[in-house]
Amino acid sequence: MSASAFGIPVVLQTALLLTASNVFMTFAWYAHLKNLNDRPWWIAALASWGIALFEYLLQVPANRIGHRELDLGQLKIMQEAITLVVFVPFVIYYMRQPLKLDYLWAGLCILGAVYFIFRSP
Repeated sequence: MSASAFGIPVVLQTALLLTASNVFMTFAWYAHLKNLNDRPWWIAALASWGIALFEYLLQVPANRIGHRELDLGQLKIMQEAITLVVFVPFVIYYMRQPLKLDYLWAGLCILGAVYFIFRSP
């Protein structure tokens, strides 16, 4: 496991950048349903594109850094796992929707995907 000049392992750098990028992307994809619901769709799209720019400014470096040690499958599954970790609190605390048991089942399925993609050959 290699580290950057700051001594942070590549996988941790990747996970932190992907987490931050997922926060932006989750807001870009879903916050307009709460905040701009009364506006035309194209206003929501423009606002979402503006937010998504920051997601890409974090996601692209995350994948470039992560690809030093992880293959594409590992990067994708890591991103999907992080997406669920970000999405569930967003739904509960920001969108004010109830916690569902289905989030647990989905999380367990993704945990299985993480296991299979990161296990040793």
